[in-house]
Amino acid sequence: MHTMDLRTMTQSLVTLAEDNMAFFSSQGPGETARRLSSVFAGVREQALGLEPALVHLLGVAHLFDLDSETPANGYRSLVHTARCCLAHLLHKSRYVASNRRSIFFRASHNLAELEAYLAALIQLRALAYYAQHLLATNRPGGLFFEGDEGLTADFLQEYVTLHKGCFYGRCLGFQFTPAIRPFLQTISIGLVSFGEHYKRNETGLGVTASSLFTSGRFAIDPELRGAEFERVIQNLDVHFWKAFWNITEIEVLSSLANMASTTVRVSRLLSLPPKAFEMPLTSDPRLTVTISPPLAHTGPGPVFVRLISYDLREGQDSEELSSLVKSEGPRSLDLRPRPQQGPRSPSLVVHIHGGGFVAQTSRSHEPYLKSWAQELGAPIVSIDYSLAPEAPFPRALEECFFAYCWAVKHCALLGTEVEDHSDPDQKALGMMGLVQRDTSLFLRDLRVGASSWLNSFLELGGRKSQRTSVPPSESMRRSVSEAALAQPEGPLGTDSLRNLALKDLNLKGSSEASDSPSMSEMSLPGETLSAPTPSDVNFFLRPEDAEKEAEAKEELSTKDRGRTVRASFPEGFHPRRSSQGPTRMPLYSAPIVKNPFMSPLLAPDNMLKTLPPVHIVACALDPMLDDSVMFARRLRAVGQPVTLRVVEDLPHGFLSLAALCRETRQAAELCVERIRFVLSPP
Repeated sequence: MHTMDLRTMTQSLVTLAEDNMAFFSSQGPGETARRLSSVFAGVREQALGLEPALVHLLGVAHLFDLDSETPANGYRSLVHTARCCLAHLLHKSRYVASNRRSIFFRASHNLAELEAYLAALIQLRALAYYAQHLLATNRPGGLFFEGDEGLTADFLQEYVTLHKGCFYGRCLGFQFTPAIRPFLQTISIGLVSFGEHYKRNETGLGVTASSLFTSGRFAIDPELRGAEFERVIQNLDVHFWKAFWNITEIEVLSSLANMASTTVRVSRLLSLPPKAFEMPLTSDPRLTVTISPPLAHTGPGPVFVRLISYDLREGQDSEELSSLVKSEGPRSLDLRPRPQQGPRSPSLVVHIHGGGFVAQTSRSHEPYLKSWAQELGAPIVSIDYSLAPEAPFPRALEECFFAYCWAVKHCALLGTEVEDHSDPDQKALGMMGLVQRDTSLFLRDLRVGASSWLNSFLELGGRKSQRTSVPPSESMRRSVSEAALAQPEGPLGTDSLRNLALKDLNLKGSSEASDSPSMSEMSLPGETLSAPTPSDVNFFLRPEDAEKEAEAKEELSTKDRGRTVRASFPEGFHPRRSSQGPTRMPLYSAPIVKNPFMSPLLAPDNMLKTLPPVHIVACALDPMLDDSVMFARRLRAVGQPVTLRVVEDLPHGFLSLAALCRETRQAAELCVERIRFVLSPP
């Protein structure tokens, strides 16, 4: 059914809907029969209305792909999701047509499912119209919204008021592979139960236990679950999400997960001391640069990393490394016989876990990392960076960079060979103990630039600059997020931040420096990243794609430009609106969101050109798919090697579900294959 032509699918569904509608209309005045007739009439209407929008999106979707070999972008994902909904309705309509006369036909059950999927289809139709409006508003080839502030606010207004509960109730996970849907239902039941007790200020293991006892009613009543899920996502803050996703950090659950995962010889949490050290430069190994400990927000402090190795390798049981081990209680005890030491590995993998920089630690990701350690035959260092909002940007980024440099310098302690720098043909894969000039300037740019941005921002806000009164040691502790947080937040449209641009928040300097600066040049305190200009940051098509751009302009109608989002709906179409949460979402801006270290998509071309080959594995149904596609396009536009592989029918975070089904195992194997390619290129 997934391979069926969209038009054929729609026509088949309409035919079945009309047949079922006629049958139940003839069954007398009963309420169930009336509702069944009404729901099939709705299915017919919405399917006929949705098809032209989907056909339009499919007709131009190829213009937004990375290349012909990688047909993936948000427009395709939306069409795929709508097709899945149509396919389920087609399957259910066929079932009803075949069994409606049977004495075993469960009319109420089938009615509830049909109404749930019809509600989802209506909302998907609204999303398709939003997508068409984006096509008319954005430049051809652009996957990111480029409208003015009024249109941005208009889209956000639509988002917060659009009903979403239908996607989390009876038809939860319909767009994903069937094998994963029961797990998603379990997660959603747990989340709404957890949210119910969280709002009562219950904490710790108590809220988890209470959730287990009260989750039954959400399992029995999918509509109640959907409504409560919508309430949770619309109203609860980041602290709720931290608490929920950190459930996996509870000792009992963590121990159970480790019992079911691959057994490794080494899994130790290390505390790296906040001490500066020297690293040689790639341009000239005779020169060194100082790697300072993280300073943002809280000053110097230890950085925690987890060392995972399938075999005990030389160096991993050394006294020097043992002195860095941080106790984790009983789970740190290893009562097995002392294994024989293996040789050092030629590779080391540095892993930065997910969680949106606000939740989880390496413990949550340990099960699949253990499998990686076995399959790759290499030790893995997973960085336990400090979490926001207690440690805002760029603290986590500083810690990741510091830990990476520490791992490179001390790779022998971690069970990895030290490369022989005497061989000029050897290429650094992150393990030669060398750093590039741009990398060495990373932390200094963040700190020195942040204090400069702060002063610039205060001046822009009409305040007196305090540049001369801030001692050097204090300016080194500033961060760009502190600059942003110190300012009164204002919604877009007010005078406070409306005209604030990245060029207003940077000093000129490093991008104009020569490729081989002297050490004295590198230490200039005023040298920071220059502001990227429109020519530096290009999210759109390359010059050689002019022919495609011309084609896109012909295919994408501009007659709707300037119309409001809701005006994109045809007359008589009204999607369901949410009764949960706020009726509007104020849009705020701050210097932090324009910082290239917040996202590589914001980095100028000269920074992107310094990156090594990049390999991206994305999910077709992941909200971050378009970021991956556009980042790959930018890298390719500046001549950087990049690959993008897209897995189908899986949600974000599939690595943690690797043991769940065949599809997640295959996706996890793809990630391992990409890492293996980096470690051992052909």
